[in-house]
Amino acid sequence: MELWHNPRCSKSRAAKQLLEDRGQPYAERRYLEDVPTVEELDAVCTALDRQPWEIARTGDATSMGLGLAELPLDRSAWLEVMVANPALIERPILVADDGRAALGRPPEAIIELL
Repeated sequence: MELWHNPRCSKSRAAKQLLEDRGQPYAERRYLEDVPTVEELDAVCTALDRQPWEIARTGDATSMGLGLAELPLDRSAWLEVMVANPALIERPILVADDGRAALGRPPEAIIELL
């Protein structure tokens, strides 16, 4: 399992703690530093059964500065923007070894993958 994690995010820290409390082995991916590829993000969106704009942080300064509200709902364009600006990716995301994924909003939502 791989946890897409931002240690500055309380929800992300809570998901990490949940995994540790359950003794669940996982790899921590600090996705702001180890940015996913377009293909990886696309696969995660597919596993989540969501479009990229549905897992984008659209209320922060980065998104407003990029004018995401005006960006057409084009999957490829959104994936490119999110990979170029990984802070836009909602967190945490847990990716199971079998390709399933869960968005940890709330953090307890990742339990379904354990």
